[in-house]
Amino acid sequence: MKNAIVLLSGGLDSATCLAIAQSQGFDCYALSFDYGQKHAAELNAAKRVAAAFKITHHFIMPLDLGSMGGSALTDDAMTVPDHQNDDKIPITYVPARNTVFLSIALAWAEVIAADAIFIGVSAIDYSHYPDCRPEYIAAFQHVANLATKASVEEKVIKIEAPLIHLSKAATIQQGHALGVDYALTISCYRANAAGLACGSCSSCILRQKGFTEAGIADPTPYL
Repeated sequence: MKNAIVLLSGGLDSATCLAIAQSQGFDCYALSFDYGQKHAAELNAAKRVAAAFKITHHFIMPLDLGSMGGSALTDDAMTVPDHQNDDKIPITYVPARNTVFLSIALAWAEVIAADAIFIGVSAIDYSHYPDCRPEYIAAFQHVANLATKASVEEKVIKIEAPLIHLSKAATIQQGHALGVDYALTISCYRANAAGLACGSCSSCILRQKGFTEAGIADPTPYL
């Protein structure tokens, strides 16, 4: 059995990645982060998704990125805005988050002799986050090929980003075909304590648009 680390946030992209990894025959180790985000809804969703996929190895790592601030997702002095149509990097960008997450995933991958790390980034519906681009994934693959004991011993740990060229609609269609229950997931930046999505932040708008274009009913509980 091949092993894979799957970065599992609790959103629809990471749930789809988990389904893809399992469909490819990987024994999946789910990795989530309690990184100082303002709400626990996404971690609760990650637990639901991991349970639905019968993941026996789900590690939730405490990692206090929030103490540094710099993002509306972690800094109480910053407010998550409604969706905005512009080309700027949004204030919901968490500085170097994917680099930090992938680095920790790479460490765990070495420990369990994993063949791959799956991350649900998309260059299409990505809200201008710089660490969701194909060039970034290629660069981190280069790091993984240079900086690990595994690579020196000629074992390649592949960074898999199967959604990177897919729209949100195409992602949802693929996940739906693989049996993903998107009612278990949440993508909202401003979800409340009951796990209800706001319906108007950028993540909610992209999610709604994706379900509409996919022709699949959106099961998200909105306020």
